[in-house]
Amino acid sequence: MDTKNTRIYQMSFAGVYPHYIAKAEKKGRTKAEVDEIIFWLTGYDNDGLQKVIEEKTNFEDFFNQAPKLNPGVSKITGVICGYRVEDIEDPLMQKIRYLDKLVDELAKGKTMDKILRKI
Repeated sequence: MDTKNTRIYQMSFAGVYPHYIAKAEKKGRTKAEVDEIIFWLTGYDNDGLQKVIEEKTNFEDFFNQAPKLNPGVSKITGVICGYRVEDIEDPLMQKIRYLDKLVDELAKGKTMDKILRKI
């Protein structure tokens, strides 16, 4: 495992989650929309997400314990943090960047249908 990524994997999801919400709200979007993105991507529901936050689950466990990664993730493409998400070879880092990309799209004003790859 790449040691520079290890720090990200061990970060608490609960520690980053408020930043996702703040990024969205700064652009006039809502916590509910951020949650909907997380539910779509990971298969978590509200109770599951709250448990992850309360237990301060790290990113590695957050994705490893996710009920079901959405089969539509292959439609998530583009650049986030200088990397093309579809070209990231580390499966866990790719999942983290998928989430970053979706929240980024929300903050940029895309419709939920486009973000959730329904169109």
